[in-house]
Amino acid sequence: MNIGTAAQKANLPTKTIRYYEDIGLIKPQRDVNGYRVFRDQDVHKLNFVGRARALGFSIEDCRNLLALWEDKGRASADVRAIAKAHLAQIDAKIADLSGMRDTLGDLVRDCAGDARPDCPILSKLGTLG
Repeated sequence: MNIGTAAQKANLPTKTIRYYEDIGLIKPQRDVNGYRVFRDQDVHKLNFVGRARALGFSIEDCRNLLALWEDKGRASADVRAIAKAHLAQIDAKIADLSGMRDTLGDLVRDCAGDARPDCPILSKLGTLG
C-alpha cells in the first residue's frame, strides 16, 4: 500500500510517517519506481508508535519499546522499567501543573477584577521567583 493508505489505516499524517522513516523507526520497502510500499506489519508498527506517542512516550522510548515488542525473547521487566520511568515523569508533571494551578488560583482570587488600575496578579507576577 502507498503512504496515503498507510496514513489512513494508522490514523497518522503522512508527514509524521516520513519523519518516523527518516529517524529509522519504520523501514518500508521501496518499489522499483522508488515509492514507499507499506506492508501490514509497517502499519502495525505505525499504530504501535502512534499509541505510544499518544501516551507521551519520547521517540527514544518508542524506539526501545518497539525493539522490545519485536523481540519475542524480551523480558517484561525491561518493558515495565520504561513504562515505570515514564509514569514517574508524568507524576512529576502533574505535581508541577498542580502547583501552577494553585498559584494561579491564588492570583485570580486576590484580583478584584474591577475598573481600578491596580492588579494583584500583575504585582505578584512581578515578584514571583
